[in-house]
Amino acid sequence: MKKPLTGILPVAPTPFHANGTVDEDGMRRVLDCLIAQGVDAICILANYSEQFVLSDEERALLMRISVEHVAGRVPVIVTISHFYTGIVVERAKAAQALGASMVMMMPPYHGVGLVPADQGVFEHFEAVNNAISIPIMIQDAPLSGVSLPVPSLVRMAKELENVSYFKLETPFAADKLAALIEAGGDEIVGPFDGEEAVTLLADLDAGATGTMTSGMFPEHIRPIVMEHLAGNGDAALAQWQKCLPLINHENRQCGLRACKTVYAAGGVIESDYVRHPLKPMSERTKTRLLQLAGDMNLIALKWGK
Repeated sequence: MKKPLTGILPVAPTPFHANGTVDEDGMRRVLDCLIAQGVDAICILANYSEQFVLSDEERALLMRISVEHVAGRVPVIVTISHFYTGIVVERAKAAQALGASMVMMMPPYHGVGLVPADQGVFEHFEAVNNAISIPIMIQDAPLSGVSLPVPSLVRMAKELENVSYFKLETPFAADKLAALIEAGGDEIVGPFDGEEAVTLLADLDAGATGTMTSGMFPEHIRPIVMEHLAGNGDAALAQWQKCLPLINHENRQCGLRACKTVYAAGGVIESDYVRHPLKPMSERTKTRLLQLAGDMNLIALKWGK
C-alpha cells in the first residue's frame, strides 16, 4: 500500500450452500458486491466470516479465491488469528505470498484459563512481524479474553516495524483509542473502530481514521468516516443517526448472521446458512432486520436482482 488505509474496511461473510458446503461462486459475488459499495479494503476470514468453523483447507481455498478475484481492485486484509504462534506465522506468510495487503490478528487465546503472559503475547506478534513485510493490524476485542493495555500496544507499535494498525472493540474504546494515539504518536498509522460501528462517532472523535464493520451496508457507513475526517462533524453526526437503528439491530440482535441474511435477500448469495452450533436468527429478528435494511435502500438488497 502506498498510503495509509482510512475509511471502511468491512469483513466479508463466508457464504455456504444450504447443505453447509462453501459456496465458491457466492464468495466471488460477495467480494464484487462489497466493491460496488465503494469500500476502501476488504477483510476476509475474520470472526464475522465464521473463521472458527472453517477447516484449514477451506481457509486456504477462500484466501486464494478472494485475493485472486479482487485482483488488486481494493486491498485485501487476511485474518490469521490462532493460539499457536507457528500456525499464525505460516498463515501470515501464505497471505503475503498470495498478494494480501495486510494481515489482522488477535492475541493468542483459548479461553480465560489459558492466557499467555505479556511477553508471550509480544513474542506472538513479534514472530509474525519478523516473517512478513506487510502491515499487521492488531485486533483488540473482548472475544479473546486477553488484556492488551495501551503500553503493550505502544511497545509493539514502536518495536515491531509492521505493527501499525489497531482495531479496538473493547468497552470504552474511544478512551483507549485516544490514549493509544497520544502515547504512540506517528507509530499509530491506522487507529480503527469495530463492533459494526455502534460506537463509531465517539471513536472518530477520539482520533480513529476508519472502521471495520460487517459487509452489510458500508455504502452508508463510509460517509460518516469521510465527513468526520473532512471536518464536517454535523454531517457525520446526521449520517450516523440515520444508520444507528440498523447498526444497533445488527450489533445487539443479529450478529454475524445479519449480513448473510441481507445478502441472501438481495440475491448476492443463495443461502444465509450458518454452520452449527450457530443457529439461524428468529423470524421476528429477521423481519425487523429486513425492514430496517429496506428503509435504508441497501445496495446489497438489490445487487443480485
